[in-house]
Amino acid sequence: MRPALRPDAVLVQAVIAGALSFAHLHDLAAAAGQSGWKAWAYPVSVDLLLVAAWRRLRSDGPSRLAWCWFLVALVASLGANVATAGFLELAHPPALLRLGVAGWPALAFLGGTLLAHSASPDHAGDRAPVPLASAAPAPAPDSEPQPEPEPGPALESETAPVLPVAGPTPAPPVAVPAALVDHARKVAADHEARTGNPIDTDTLRARLGVPSHLADAIAAQLA
Repeated sequence: MRPALRPDAVLVQAVIAGALSFAHLHDLAAAAGQSGWKAWAYPVSVDLLLVAAWRRLRSDGPSRLAWCWFLVALVASLGANVATAGFLELAHPPALLRLGVAGWPALAFLGGTLLAHSASPDHAGDRAPVPLASAAPAPAPDSEPQPEPEPGPALESETAPVLPVAGPTPAPPVAVPAALVDHARKVAADHEARTGNPIDTDTLRARLGVPSHLADAIAAQLA
């Protein structure tokens, strides 16, 4: 069975205080020129902002934002209670009071929006972007470290000694067949008999039909 509702002194006191504050805010808004439903909307707006700031303090912890709007709503409610106690002539309210009542809706809307959609500092890190590149995996603890290679023996000299450059190697002598040499002697003797001059190397090469190096070797043997 559900327990029967029992009166609570704190709850009754809260209801009475809320009703009186609600009525004072209504009377102050009506005195400032807000008539009809608009005068009743002002106390609702002040109390809702006060409750929203207090809930933010209870859920997310103390913060400058929540405390700021809690004090704004508390000053508005307390100011209305004091103003309606005879300190102000509500029949002819001052211009500053009219200005504050006229600007309250925009101020309350700003406070409610900030309290509802601003992240608290404690939860700001939960929505931090995840880095794309992950850290390199650490090596397994049971893996044995690889031995470092031992340094080899140092070279006595990094540069090789410069050797003297030898001159051009003479070409090996060309072997000339004896029969070709005899034939060349006959050609040379015939040329000298006809012209009266010894045969030169170019003429010998042309008469024999041999390469230049072979003609030079034959001419060397004929000399």
